Amino acid sequence: MLRSHHFIATCFAIIALGTSAVGASAGMRSATGNGNVVEITDLQPFTHVAYIPTGSGLSSIRIEGVKLVKVATKRRIVTKERYCNQPWAEPGGSMDCQRITEESPVPAYQVTYSYRGRPMVSDEYGNTYFTFSVYFRQDEISPRLREILALGKTRRAALEEFFEVTTSRATAQQIVVDSANSTLCDGNYLDGNWTRTNPTCEDNIVYQRVASASPYITVRVDPASSRIEAAAAASGPSRK
Repeated sequence: MLRSHHFIATCFAIIALGTSAVGASAGMRSATGNGNVVEITDLQPFTHVAYIPTGSGLSSIRIEGVKLVKVATKRRIVTKERYCNQPWAEPGGSMDCQRITEESPVPAYQVTYSYRGRPMVSDEYGNTYFTFSVYFRQDEISPRLREILALGKTRRAALEEFFEVTTSRATAQQIVVDSANSTLCDGNYLDGNWTRTNPTCEDNIVYQRVASASPYITVRVDPASSRIEAAAAASGPSRK
């Protein structure tokens, strides 16, 4: 039996193997009387965009379902300074340092797709089945589709008519060492430490910005008219 790996990313974090892109705008930060720092950010869940790794089977992308859910539009982060960055804190920080909650939910339609991709290195089962979801406001969904969903379980083929999927691969800017214009001092490891052959030599490292293909494919899902709606629009108003 296939196991679904379903990830929902936030704050433009792109987590491996199928994530929806949920944006977060600049937040409001304030301090409370008890020393806590509260930051509230506005989420942007209705981007209609998800990211999947390159090498995924684009032809395998298929709709799995549409359902009415509630999606958060704000994120509250409460940082308790007295528990953060303390000498006695455990590695990675105390669990009491920061608390994150999703707030201000609004109704939305969750559209879920599946696809085939390369298994995660850490997955001992070699799973190649993954899913991602995008979200639509209620008024972004076709009235006809809302009627169909209200009737109950709907075939996938019927749902596909109401959405258009496009894929693209953007370039990403990376900072790399400019080997041609950099000078690195010769040396050797002595007792685990790098020791320069010439003690007076100093490294001169120059960096450059280069464009490279993104390791992720952008999947955009847009509303589309079904065949019935398209035919009705083409025929125009009835004549007496």
